[in-house]
Amino acid sequence: MVDYRDYYKILGVERSADEKAIRKAYRDLARRYHPDVNPGDKAAESKFKEINEAYEVLSDTDKRAKYDQLGSSYQQYARGGNGGSGNGFDWSTWAAANGGGASGGAAGYDGDMSDFFSTIFGSRTRTQQRTTQMARGRDVEQAIEITLEEVYSGTNYTVKRGDKQTRIRVPPGAQNGTRIRVPAQGDPGQGGGPAGDLFLVVSRKPHPLFKVRDTETDLDIDLKIDLYTALLGGEVLVPTLSGDVKLRIAEGTQSGRLLRISKRGLPDLHDPEIFGDLYARVLIQIPTELSLTERDMFRELAAMRAVKSP
Repeated sequence: MVDYRDYYKILGVERSADEKAIRKAYRDLARRYHPDVNPGDKAAESKFKEINEAYEVLSDTDKRAKYDQLGSSYQQYARGGNGGSGNGFDWSTWAAANGGGASGGAAGYDGDMSDFFSTIFGSRTRTQQRTTQMARGRDVEQAIEITLEEVYSGTNYTVKRGDKQTRIRVPPGAQNGTRIRVPAQGDPGQGGGPAGDLFLVVSRKPHPLFKVRDTETDLDIDLKIDLYTALLGGEVLVPTLSGDVKLRIAEGTQSGRLLRISKRGLPDLHDPEIFGDLYARVLIQIPTELSLTERDMFRELAAMRAVKSP
């Protein structure tokens, strides 16, 4: 027996719903239950077919009017003491008397439309086109470039897609090639299908002071100090991504020496509470344009050092 189908209930709309409300309900449900979104889910596939069938009827003025007329006739029949089941109600006779339907019940049933639909309206029409044309939109990649300061702290990035703007959080520690997924911001779907995703692909801008090591969290910096500090020792200020720090230079420090400053590198992408180190490479700056007095003093020093040499 053919069971009555409540298309309004299937789409979750009132019987007084206008075309806009019906279309919105259909699109929301179609995106949720589309086979591309639910691969292998038979229940979702069955629900998707019900949704398309309901929209096939309620989006068509003539079909909807006929369906509403059928509903009134069926309700009168059900109130006659038949318990609301379809048993005993002659669907095909009603359909033939009211301008349509497939004689002989569901002879035209093709697997996507219910017996109820086929009996009342005949074989499917626009739903077939909509089902075959509905497809998920294409995923899209978009390159973004951020500074090391933004890598250190994380940053908000404004994504522009057509007329729509969305602010996306780029997490601390983002690396070259890090992909950030922005759901449903890719190309639009076809036939009401869900939009694809947008993937932001991060690259780091070169920095005038720091170079990133292969560890992705450790940094190198060239630290220029004067000859006198290298000879006698002292304190210097070293720039870091979180502000300057004081560093003690030992007496007799050689040019090229690496000095490690703990936890002053970049945060780890997977655990932003963990930081890499900063390695300062000492570069001793030789004074130029010496005065005559300074030249004499350096000559005396050189002579003293020569006497001490074996």
